[in-house]
Amino acid sequence: MPSGFGGRGAAILVLLTVLAWLLSDLHRRTQRDRPQPDFRQISGKDPGGPQYNLPNPIGSVIKLAVTDRNAIEIGFRDEAASGRRRNAPQAPDAPEESLMLTGDENIADVKFRVIWQIDPVHPEDFAFNIFEPAITVKAVAESAMREIVGQAQIQKILTADRKLIEPASQLLMQKILDSYHSGVQVVQVLLLSVDPPAQVITAFRDVTAAQQDLQRLGNEADAYANRVVPEARGAAARILQEAEAYREQTVAEAQGQASRFTQIYEQYKRAPALTRERLYLETMERVLGGADKVILDEQRGGVSPFVPLPAFAPFQGGARK
Repeated sequence: MPSGFGGRGAAILVLLTVLAWLLSDLHRRTQRDRPQPDFRQISGKDPGGPQYNLPNPIGSVIKLAVTDRNAIEIGFRDEAASGRRRNAPQAPDAPEESLMLTGDENIADVKFRVIWQIDPVHPEDFAFNIFEPAITVKAVAESAMREIVGQAQIQKILTADRKLIEPASQLLMQKILDSYHSGVQVVQVLLLSVDPPAQVITAFRDVTAAQQDLQRLGNEADAYANRVVPEARGAAARILQEAEAYREQTVAEAQGQASRFTQIYEQYKRAPALTRERLYLETMERVLGGADKVILDEQRGGVSPFVPLPAFAPFQGGARK
């Protein structure tokens, strides 16, 4: 101690030390600084601005970044996750996290990212209720995703249900974390990729291609059936109509022939000889009408062809010959 430094100086030094200790926790806290425990009990949450809190070991302030957002990758490791696009390939893989069993007993390789932050309403839960929050959030995210994937079929996961998995898994994660009173708020779940395992992806693609071919051929067959069946039905209806018309025509002709025969028979009963002569002449006319005929002249002993009259020109030069 310098000379002349007596009890009064020592008292002033002690007083200044105590004052500095009391003022050690006087600083400006923002909305990121939340829980304020005293003697292992939470005395309140700071609303922001200049605040005072008793210094250690009586009290302390735990500063939490409640406005910052954090990202956790499941199924891969990416140091530059914040700078990557949504569907960009990720490396290296973590198959122990990404391989999941589906509801139809297939295995899917699921990679996703969880965006989370501290719940600004209950930051004290985050500070005191869970140990190693990042590990807890990751375990909950993986467990929730496995449950969602385990209830779906792999074909739907790869196609139509991909957009349904994200909100369903986010809702389930938040429900589990709330049951833990973790003070964690899940902001978003990004499903980066869903693929079959690398060992069977080639065979799976072949199966998918075969299913697409099956669907394509089925569509082509349906189109062909839609084109051919109406044509066949139209042809069948036309044939039926033609058959019906032929039946009606044949029946009518048969009825006409029967009626003609009946009428001829009535005439035959009245004049048999005349009727027989008439029938003979009509039959010969019908048989010989279209044939070439030759006339034998017994008196002259010669043969002359028969030339029907219509072969001659009935008119020549405008005058009848």
